Amino acid sequence: MDQKVILCDTNLIFILVLLLVPLFYLYLKHIFSKNPPLPPGPFAWPIVGNIFQMGRQLHSILANLASVHGPLMSLRLGTQISIIASSPAAAREILKTHDKVLSGRYVTHAVPIINPKFNNFSLGAALECNNYWRSLRTICKADLFSAKVLESQKHIREKKVSELVDFLSSKEGKVVNLGEAVYVTFTNILSNAIFSIDFLDFKGKGIGKDMRKLIVEVVELDLLIAGTDSSSMVTEWAMAELMKNQDSMHKLRDELERGIGTDIVNESHLPHLPYLEACAKETLRLYPPGPLMLPRRALQTCQVMGYTIPKDSQISVNMWAIGRDPTVWNDPLSFKPERFLDSCLDFKGNNFDYTPFGAGRKICPGQPLAMKQVPLILGSLVHSFDWFLPSSVNPTELDMNDHYAVTLKKKQPLKLIPKGRK
Repeated sequence: MDQKVILCDTNLIFILVLLLVPLFYLYLKHIFSKNPPLPPGPFAWPIVGNIFQMGRQLHSILANLASVHGPLMSLRLGTQISIIASSPAAAREILKTHDKVLSGRYVTHAVPIINPKFNNFSLGAALECNNYWRSLRTICKADLFSAKVLESQKHIREKKVSELVDFLSSKEGKVVNLGEAVYVTFTNILSNAIFSIDFLDFKGKGIGKDMRKLIVEVVELDLLIAGTDSSSMVTEWAMAELMKNQDSMHKLRDELERGIGTDIVNESHLPHLPYLEACAKETLRLYPPGPLMLPRRALQTCQVMGYTIPKDSQISVNMWAIGRDPTVWNDPLSFKPERFLDSCLDFKGNNFDYTPFGAGRKICPGQPLAMKQVPLILGSLVHSFDWFLPSSVNPTELDMNDHYAVTLKKKQPLKLIPKGRK
């Protein structure tokens, strides 16, 4: 019996030593380090760090932690150091002041295992801003998203929007999953711009295996996911907010009727529809497509806001938190497009209160296309149809909960009933 007690005590002491030695090492390293400390953050357990404090609503969890620990915060996810910026000042430091040294891309170890070629074709996940990455980005800017190219492809976007309107007209009086319908439209706009072919149709049928392989290997999902998933998501959120805020819906409809009359919405109308643009901007403030942006990686150790950012740290900017910060925005949780009517805020990444497309050398190259097609489709939906929720749903009680996956989607898809307007 005594031997069992002694053995149990020995095992307990061994476990305690195993746990305390790493902590003691980190303490000594901190005491004798000549560098400034890491940014503040919540207590991290040995080995696992802060993993168990994370969850599905990561953008919201990190915003709550930042309200306690500050706008530049550090976490430990296992052995990985993660830095979170949650204020305009912290975002400026990462995306502009230290843009070059913090321009690496953090990807998990699983990515190159799943697709060893990911670094050859991916703009978003390219590990560094090397010459090959610059060439890909130049091609995108010059051959896909330049003003000249976008103007030459205007007829494609307007044709696909017309097909969307025709489809919704055929569903008059029936419940429609709006997110799915606009996703098909955005996908086909981009697939026609790149491959001159529709990838999807409104009946749920799509491309064959050969074309799917082409998407994965050539585009690496960057353009199609970033350009379709995010744009359709923003449009769905905008329609949800307009259904919930009928005053904004009426203001937008009045602007469309005054500016367009009985015509269909086309891109030449967009510069003359400021409230429509404001609705798109306000939606992007509340629901940025990538609430944490794509995580960056520190190429070298550097100092940000008086704190040390070690080499190979994972770095994220919580644009969702910045867009809802009461010290930055008045009444931040309310949908108020009017706040953008007399505002000089744009998407060029120079004002860090509002950078839904990112900033610096890794700013989203598809932003010019997004800000043509989102207002075009949103304006067409509002101008061409009266919209109704299913009878069991009260507009003021519309479910606005989100689900963060690749993009920030509605947890419950928006289902509406269209009725054509004369």
